[in-house]
Amino acid sequence: MKEQDDPESCYSLLARDAVDQVEAYDGKVSGRTVVDVGGGSGYFTEEFRRRGAHAYLFEPDLGELGTKPPEGSVVADGYLLPLSDGVADVTFSSNVLEHVADPQTFLSELVRVTRPGGLIYVSFTNWLSPWGGHEWAPWHYLGAERARARYRRRTGRPAKHTLGENLFAVHIGPTLRQVRARDDVTVVSARSRYWPFLAETVVKAPGIREVATWNLLLILRRCPP
Repeated sequence: MKEQDDPESCYSLLARDAVDQVEAYDGKVSGRTVVDVGGGSGYFTEEFRRRGAHAYLFEPDLGELGTKPPEGSVVADGYLLPLSDGVADVTFSSNVLEHVADPQTFLSELVRVTRPGGLIYVSFTNWLSPWGGHEWAPWHYLGAERARARYRRRTGRPAKHTLGENLFAVHIGPTLRQVRARDDVTVVSARSRYWPFLAETVVKAPGIREVATWNLLLILRRCPP
């Protein structure tokens, strides 16, 4: 509920933390080109710019951009970005993967626009996480439709997300296997995004990780051609 009730505080904090993570793996972003895919109203893009990056927002949903998106924002589908190959030093996607019907095509597009040696930051809320149902979590464990109906009864308004339409059941195990099988990226890190300790260890435990990770962060490096 914090996300919907106080988005300014929520996303500003999340943006600072996310850019800290990018810099921890890849050094200062100042002077570098960052492509933010699916960044909503632009909190992440603005934080990258505050630190001196040349950051650009590509968001498919005009409604998500809000009333004051960052200058130069582009309405664009993450499956087909209007960018040349290898233009980004960093390609960034925060909590988008669970909202696309074809995660592998989406990931391939992130890789395509990243230069060889560049960094790809991808995080997503896995379906069996306590937050997997988003605003109607954790009742999604009892079924998506039941959880959505409960949300409407409790709040008096329809849920923002519908399973199979704008929210999809993405799991950690299959995602890791698919990413590791690619020959165009190497996995620098696969960790829980928010855990302060044992962040990589929990992701190595099949079964348990699907619940305990909460949100998977993948740090990928684009391989040379």
